[in-house]
Amino acid sequence: MVFIGVAQEKSTAFKAVKKTKPGWVGFDYSRQSVFVNHYYFYIQDKEFGPAFIKICTYVPFAIRVCLNGHEWVKCQLEKEGIGYESLDNGFLSCAFPKRLQEICDLLGPEHIVGFFDKWVELLPFPLNAEDRLCGYSHRLSVWQVETSLTQVFDRPVRGREFFEEVIRENIDLGRPDRVQLLFERKISKRTPTRFRTRVITHGVHPSIHIEFKKSHVKQYFKEGRALRTETTINDPNDFGVKKHISNLPYLQKLGRHINRRLLDVQRVSHNCDLSAESIERIVQPTEHDGQRAPGLKFGNPRVMGLFLALCLFVHLFDGFTNRSLRVQVAALLGVGLDHYTTGQMTYDLRRLRLKGIISRVPSTNRYLLTPYGRRVVIFFTRLNARVFTPVFISFQQTPFDGLPSSLRRALEKVDREIDSLIAQAGLLMAA
Repeated sequence: MVFIGVAQEKSTAFKAVKKTKPGWVGFDYSRQSVFVNHYYFYIQDKEFGPAFIKICTYVPFAIRVCLNGHEWVKCQLEKEGIGYESLDNGFLSCAFPKRLQEICDLLGPEHIVGFFDKWVELLPFPLNAEDRLCGYSHRLSVWQVETSLTQVFDRPVRGREFFEEVIRENIDLGRPDRVQLLFERKISKRTPTRFRTRVITHGVHPSIHIEFKKSHVKQYFKEGRALRTETTINDPNDFGVKKHISNLPYLQKLGRHINRRLLDVQRVSHNCDLSAESIERIVQPTEHDGQRAPGLKFGNPRVMGLFLALCLFVHLFDGFTNRSLRVQVAALLGVGLDHYTTGQMTYDLRRLRLKGIISRVPSTNRYLLTPYGRRVVIFFTRLNARVFTPVFISFQQTPFDGLPSSLRRALEKVDREIDSLIAQAGLLMAA
């Protein structure tokens, strides 16, 4: 089944204007907007379900093919007689979940090329069979690939509570505006575009959006039933990969890896409790392989700056260097690089490494945050931000200001009783 549509779309052309001056001749190229017709063929395919092919009528007859992998999987399940329940663009349930995952993993370049080759013969393409025999043909490239992970909750309300807690953690812990958290690429001043994490709310439905160059990660609670994590790669060159269709398996693997990595980090953030022994090992001097590891004192501004810099998700997976982390720590401390020297950063990296919080990448000057280290820095940063800082601020205010009168009187009575107990124990300080 095929439906045909025609649309006019704006395109950009360059017009060369010849200019002459005494002694030279040149051309000035100016941009002009032109409108070009495109034909849309909306297809109901036996293997891929609903799809469309867009053909430009302007040389070199650019073609865009849009396919939905979930629809392909649904067609395969129906061919095998396996029952399932869809969740919009996904699956809510399946009679044989293991087989469902196996089919999802099967989709590859050969299926997409087969789809395209079949419809090239059936549709009125600008290049006919004779042209293709002469070597004039289209080659498929990946312009966009979306990889998603849908986790369905037996009790949706618990899933929604979990997701909203995750959003809260991303808001008040780190506020990552640069996203080497997920994408294993080095970010420098020359890297184009912005790297940011946003939380957007449409009505009562919040979603997390993480942007990296032209690519994008989105996480939201789908139809009140499932946590949906999806990575959309809009340009394979963002990850050092060419656009040829043969690279689709790598991009699929990369997308799944990014989805899982986001969930792993959120899981640690959601549950980062440490034992008393672990806390003592961090704050007290210890020995490691015969080397003395100085303690990382909780509450010390420099230590908390270090932890917060690691907590910002900057360089988390691609590694960081003395220089890159030093810039982050100095900014958090509100001092210039001349007040936080390279030697101080080297000392801090050494004690972080000996405490097992970071590890050095062999044969490089880069470091990685360990899974244990991630738990440590999140725990200490959260404890400082949510417990100690509010308490210290309250100490600087007039006692019980702003409280209801009944509660204020009760607290004042508690204070008097405590003072009485201290006096009876002979603990009052000399005047």
